[in-house]
Amino acid sequence: MDERIQRLIATQSGILARRQLTGIGMNWDAVHHQIVAGRWSARTPRVISCVTGALTIEQRRWVGVLHAGPRSMLGGLTAGARHGLVGWERSEVTVLVDDELSFEPVAGIRFFRSRRPYELLVSPKPGIPSCQIEPALLLWAGYDAALRPAHGVLAASVQQRLTTPARLREYVELLKPLRRASGFRRLIGDIEGGVHSGSERDVTTMCRSYGLPMPNRQVSRVDSDGRRRWTDCEWHLPDGRVLVLEVDGSFHMDVMQWSADKRRGRRISGRDRMIVGATAFEVRHEPGEVAKDLLALGVRRRVPGTAA
Repeated sequence: MDERIQRLIATQSGILARRQLTGIGMNWDAVHHQIVAGRWSARTPRVISCVTGALTIEQRRWVGVLHAGPRSMLGGLTAGARHGLVGWERSEVTVLVDDELSFEPVAGIRFFRSRRPYELLVSPKPGIPSCQIEPALLLWAGYDAALRPAHGVLAASVQQRLTTPARLREYVELLKPLRRASGFRRLIGDIEGGVHSGSERDVTTMCRSYGLPMPNRQVSRVDSDGRRRWTDCEWHLPDGRVLVLEVDGSFHMDVMQWSADKRRGRRISGRDRMIVGATAFEVRHEPGEVAKDLLALGVRRRVPGTAA
């Protein structure tokens, strides 16, 4: 077998494009002979595999990119996995393609058309062509995902140290116009450490929208170890108890920080003090659900005409 074909087989996990074989000088009759002999298998009208059994995920990725043609690359969560993103794996392969490319659909592969410049998106990482992780995840979060996973995957990419808030912010601007861009900017600010100030604004908005009295904020408490703590929000209930709402940025917290906050909550609890938690995402994007739960726990609605 031609050395160039062997090299392609080795570097592309045994997946070959017909155009590559033609460029090397192997005509379609020779390819057909390999298929009839049972040595190769036609995976799409444009792609051949040098294996005849089930394909691995890496081979399926190559099928998608080679089928779509030049100026295509892995995108979305597929590109995320390629860059090391853990916990967001999907069986479907996503391939970003130039808006002008034309090709047949392939089962198990989703082709996402983009007019963004190829050079802006493609990663310099060797191997299978792949979108850089920032635009890959931002495009998925902006156009494919529901709101909660859209925010979750961006925070996960930072938490897993695959990118930085600064890089995400840079690509939010480079990808203009980008759906949900304003929400992504706020999320990036939260990831950088501004979650508490942002959440304070969101709690205020929630209370005004759903008729709740404004809470007492940053109340000083002494925990069971004698250490001074400050709570996020407190309401005095009619039965004499105090309801404490602790808002965390769970999308970006690491395990140690999350554990420390849970321990903190336990140690400021008491018979007359009830601690409940909510994420910054919930307070910002699902305030009606949070307000409903607070009302069920005993917070009284604000009397119309009284001060907020």
